[in-house]
Amino acid sequence: MAYDKTLLSDAELETFLKTHPGWSRKGQELTRTYELPTFKEAIAFVGRVAEIADKHDHHPDIDIRYRKVTLTLTTHDAGGLTFRDPLVASEADKAVR
Repeated sequence: MAYDKTLLSDAELETFLKTHPGWSRKGQELTRTYELPTFKEAIAFVGRVAEIADKHDHHPDIDIRYRKVTLTLTTHDAGGLTFRDPLVASEADKAVR
């Protein structure tokens, strides 16, 4: 599947970070840790993230530690952050609610 691999500018990333508290930039990655009320709810959240990831063909690294779920996003084949990363991040924020 072909898609735009243009890297986001620092200004674009700062705009995203200002409007999405909880996310941070670490080099060429966006990351956020969510804490859910129970382990079962954390796993259900991961399932919703999987649906989002498949829909956009863009899959985060997911670390599950009991009730805490950490998502890390980057566009590996573009060598950094593209429009796909904040897109999936935004949808994950909606899926946690």
